[in-house]
Amino acid sequence: MQMRIHKRSRFTHRAAAVLTAGAALIPVAGCSHAPNFNILGSYFPAWLLCITAGISLTGLAYWGLQRLHLESEVKPSILAYPCMAAFLAFTLWLLLFS
Repeated sequence: MQMRIHKRSRFTHRAAAVLTAGAALIPVAGCSHAPNFNILGSYFPAWLLCITAGISLTGLAYWGLQRLHLESEVKPSILAYPCMAAFLAFTLWLLLFS
């Protein structure tokens, strides 16, 4: 009886090790392709361009709000503008690379 328990225990441990290794490799499957852009011979990651575009669009929104005299309505601006830049960057990422 002791041998059967020992064999079953080894099988269970081996199966658990294989499942754990397989589960650990699932996130690595997303690393097969990195979205990069070749700009003047240098490869820039796409997220960097999305952040730059998000910050630029936020600056454009700030300028538009100032022209319409609505900038004072955005409160607290120290939180609103960084959140707007992040929102625009994430939205661009999803629209362009999803």
